[in-house]
This record gives sequence, C-alpha cells and structure tokens, in this order.
Amino acid sequence: MAGHSQFKNIMHRKGRQDAMRSKLFSKLAREITVAAKTGMPDPAMNPRLRLAIQNAKAESMPKDNIQRAINKAAGGEGDNYEEVRYEGYGPGGVAVIVEVLTDNRNRSASNVRAAFTKAGGALGETGSVSFMWDRAGEIYYPASVGDADKVMEAAIEAGADDVQSDEEGHTILSAFESINDVSKALEDVLGEAESVKAIWKPQNNVPVDEERAQSLMKLVATLEDDDDVQNVYANFEVDDATLAKLSAA
Repeated sequence: MAGHSQFKNIMHRKGRQDAMRSKLFSKLAREITVAAKTGMPDPAMNPRLRLAIQNAKAESMPKDNIQRAINKAAGGEGDNYEEVRYEGYGPGGVAVIVEVLTDNRNRSASNVRAAFTKAGGALGETGSVSFMWDRAGEIYYPASVGDADKVMEAAIEAGADDVQSDEEGHTILSAFESINDVSKALEDVLGEAESVKAIWKPQNNVPVDEERAQSLMKLVATLEDDDDVQNVYANFEVDDATLAKLSAA
C-alpha cells in the first residue's frame, strides 16, 4: 500500500480528521473559491468546481459554507490565491510533493522549507521529484456501495484503469484526462462518489522502517497542518506489521 494512503488510514483511525475539521472546511472553501474564479461559478459548466463541491459535501461541509465560497468568487471577493507545487525529499530519501493555494508565496515557501528541514529532509526545485510520479484521477466509494466485483465491473465499463478494494471502501484510478468522464459514468451505476480528485501517483514506492515511517508521518502532518497546504503526497510504504504498530500507537 502506498505511503500516502497508509498515512491517511492511520490518521483516520486516530481521529485526527475530527480535530482538523475547521481547518479542513477552510481549505475546501479555498478550493471552491479558486475553482469558481478560474471558470464559471456554475458547477454544471465548471468540472473543477463540481469536484470541489462534491468533495466538500463528502466531508459534511454545510451548504451555506459552500455557497458562501462560490459567492466570494462571483462577487470578486476574497484574496487572489496562487497555485504552487513544492517538491523535495523527506527522511530516507522519500520523495514528497506539496500542493499549495496561497496569497503569499514567500510565507508558504518559508513554512514548507522549514518543515522539510526540521524533518531532516530537503526542499528541491520544481520538477526535482515529480518526474517519478504520474498525474491520475482518484475516485473513492465507501464499502457500502457494493462488493469488489460489482465495483470492478462498473469501473471497467466506465473506462477506469485500476481498482483497489479493502474492507473500508473502493479506490478507483483513472487517467488524469478522463477523471470527469469516468466519475460521471460511475455515478450512473454506483451513485455519487465520496471523493473525486486529481492526485500524484508514484511510479515506485520506497520501503521504510518504523522509525522513518514515524518521521515521515510527522512531516506530512506538519505540512497538512499549514493553512496554505492543500495536498501532500509521499512515495513511501511500510509492511503490514509496521502498519499495525503505527495504527495502534
């Protein structure tokens, strides 16, 4: 299992998401506003906005908050956010990609660099690690939509590339360019997905031991705690025994 997915599962079990709900709503609202500004403020005419709203709903973000974020863009309100990608290496030579939406590039760069340095890693130039990753679409459904065979069949019909199922749910991967078409086709069969987003998918993962995994999890948590950071990806993996230890810690 990829490090990013493992990290998410561990933090979910620890209840970290509840503690970060307010911060999460702020980040979701920022993405909605930026999406509405870069296209039409109508989700039916703006695929990025449609996905941003869908993901906000999946996190139980109130409708009023969603509408307020759209209205900010429509009224020309709010800060002008810039999309920036930072790349570098964490402990153990693990590649890390950090996606940011910021109204102050200098502040974001300083915070991200400090997080890498404190973790014993190093921030690199744009493009220094992203060549080892592929841009892809990720569509997630909870286990309640059906068994692995049903989801696999729907995914094949929709033109998806891969499905990863476990007891908690189904992660469907598609080509980056096809994410909207695949998600719409799946919606006709399985209903609305819990989340639909563009991701960075590592071509290879780096195995790490428990100590390095803990350091990497701390780095990812520090980065995700930053208000400007939208997404963090890391290409590490741990074995099942280490995963069980980290989950129970």
